[in-house]
Amino acid sequence: MQHGGDIYELASSLRLAERKIVDFSSSINPLGISKKVKAEIRTYLKYLPNYPDPQCRRLRRHMSIALGVDATNIICGNGSTELIYLFIRTLRPRRALVLGPTFIEYERALLVSGVSDVGVFQLQEGLDFRIDVDAFKAAMVGCDVVFLCNPNSPTAQYLTRAEVLDIADWARQQQCMLVVDEAFIDFLPKESVVDEVANNPWLIVLRSMTKFYGLSGLRLGMAVMDIRHVELLQLNKEPWSVNTLAQRAGVVALNDKAYVRETFEVLRQEKRYVEGWLTKKGIQFYPSAINFYLIKDDRAAVWYEKLRAKGILLRDCSSYRGLGSRFLRIAVKAHRENTLLYKAISRLL
Repeated sequence: MQHGGDIYELASSLRLAERKIVDFSSSINPLGISKKVKAEIRTYLKYLPNYPDPQCRRLRRHMSIALGVDATNIICGNGSTELIYLFIRTLRPRRALVLGPTFIEYERALLVSGVSDVGVFQLQEGLDFRIDVDAFKAAMVGCDVVFLCNPNSPTAQYLTRAEVLDIADWARQQQCMLVVDEAFIDFLPKESVVDEVANNPWLIVLRSMTKFYGLSGLRLGMAVMDIRHVELLQLNKEPWSVNTLAQRAGVVALNDKAYVRETFEVLRQEKRYVEGWLTKKGIQFYPSAINFYLIKDDRAAVWYEKLRAKGILLRDCSSYRGLGSRFLRIAVKAHRENTLLYKAISRLL
C-alpha cells in the first residue's frame, strides 16, 4: 500500500534534490516545525549519546496537562502507527471493523497479526462519505475491536464529539474496544473525546504529533486508554522506541501557543484561497474543516502523472476502498505552494 509523503522515490526518479519536490500528498501543517522546536532540537543534539527515557515521563506529564487526562493513562510510541500494531498484537481480537476508505494501516495491522475476520463499513459517495452513525453502530455488533478515524482520511469528514460519544457508549454496551484515531483532531479540538477515556474502559484514543505539529520525520504519537491496557501494552512494547529528540520536541510543541494561533490563521486564509480556485476551475471537492481536500475529477489520473513528472506530488487515492483513479487528496500548504499547484493545474486545463 502506497502512502503519501514518499518524496524520496520521486526525487530519485526525476534526479532532483528532495527539497525540490513539492509534496501535496502528506497533510502536514503548512508552517512546518515551529522555531521553538527547532531551537530545542539544536540544544539537545549534545545529549544523543544518552539513551532516551523509555517511559517518556516528561512528555507524558506535559501531554497529561495538554489533554486533561492522567499521565498513567498515556502510552507513547514511534508515531501512532506503532501503537496500532502494538495494540492488535497484544489484545489479539477475533473480529474487527474498519471504515472504507480510511487509513490503511488499521486493516494491515489486523491482517499481519492473523485477524482474518475484518469487516468494512463502506462509506457512500452519495452521502459525501459521511458516517451514518446508526448504521455504523449496527455493524459493530459482534466485533471485538472497531477502528474509527475522526476526522477521517482521505475523506476529511468528521463526526461531532456527541456522535463519537454515542458510538463509544454503544461500544461499552457491546463490550467492544473502540479505537478512535484523532490524528487530525488538533484542527478541530472541541470534537475530541480524549477526556472521556477515564469514564469508558472500552474507549481508546490515538493522538499524533505528525499532522498539526509537523513532526513527521521524528515520529511521535500516543494513545490514551484504561491503565490496565497501558500496563499490558508496556509488557509487549519494544524499549526506547521514542527517541530523545522526539520527546523534547513534543514537550516544546505542546506548549507553543503562538504556533497554534498562527496555524489556525494561516489555514483559514489558505483554505479560502484553495476552495476559491477549485470552485473557479470547476473541480469537485468534498467539504473539509481540516488541512486537506478530497477532490474528484475524470482527469485526476492524468493530472497526477503530469504533475508528478514536474516534481509536484499529489495523493493518488485509487488504492483506497471505494475510491478510484478519479480521486486525489491535496494538502493545504503555504501560499506559495498552493499558488504553484493552482497554476500547474490551470495549465493542464
